[in-house]
Amino acid sequence: VWRGGKTLRQTSQRTINTTSCRQFKNRVPEKQKLFQEDGLPVHLKGGVTDHLLYRTTMAVTVFGTIYAVYELFVAGMPKKQK
Repeated sequence: VWRGGKTLRQTSQRTINTTSCRQFKNRVPEKQKLFQEDGLPVHLKGGVTDHLLYRTTMAVTVFGTIYAVYELFVAGMPKKQK
């Protein structure tokens, strides 16, 4: 039992120690500079990806609204008796 606990402790320490060696470039100042500029709305400043996500979201929202109104209209109409 003690041997397994010791191995687990060594593995967890090794994982924590090796992850601190990896350095990532801090891109926060670049993003802050981009988003503080005037001009485009914030939700479109990310480039082509933001434009595609925005347009897709708007299309799905409009389609969903129209479909919901259609279904409400169909549900509100009485069925004809034959």
